[in-house]
Amino acid sequence: MTQDELKALVGQAAVQYVTPDSIVGVGTGSTVDKFIDALAASQIRLRGAVSSSVRSTERMKALGIPVLDASEVESLQVYIDGADEIDHQGHMVKGGGAALTREKIVADLAERFICIADESKLVDTLGRFPLPVEVIPMAAAQIARRFKAMGAQATLREGCVTDNSCHILDVRGLSITDPAAFEAEVTQWPGVVTVGVFARNKASVCLLGTSAGVKTLTF
Repeated sequence: MTQDELKALVGQAAVQYVTPDSIVGVGTGSTVDKFIDALAASQIRLRGAVSSSVRSTERMKALGIPVLDASEVESLQVYIDGADEIDHQGHMVKGGGAALTREKIVADLAERFICIADESKLVDTLGRFPLPVEVIPMAAAQIARRFKAMGAQATLREGCVTDNSCHILDVRGLSITDPAAFEAEVTQWPGVVTVGVFARNKASVCLLGTSAGVKTLTF
């Protein structure tokens, strides 16, 4: 089974977590694109969706799914999104698509985070995938030096300006053994908008695409 077919499989599986007449939180990325397509095909009646990116908003609107602004919504039953890495406790690294800040805002509105991913994303320890950190431009060099002091290498993602007009540092050489403590620490650094560790807003369920079908991990 190709990676594209695995993404379609978990995208379809995620539709079962959507309740009719609810508002659903929707993330961004190629796996989420498959979920959006499956959601539109299911014809489940929704009050609307809250999106974490311009890309997902445009796709949903094109398919007739009404999109609401996050400021209009007090809570969501579920937020459905992918991950660049997920560990066996449901902690994730996200932000490969540069939407991490908005993803974290929408995730924080939701009672449950349903992660959709293929089995290559499941890791024992976070850090193999370069960690995205959204930063205010004037702080980028300063924050890169702080990571260097930790023994890691932070490089500016070239040509990348986020939906919030900020920059992304991709940090290599990390082994994140305590994701909650790491997230809390880096979030406090002046100039950090969001760090791509999702520990406070970790997954409740992971739908993992495998060659044997969809495997459900519950945390």
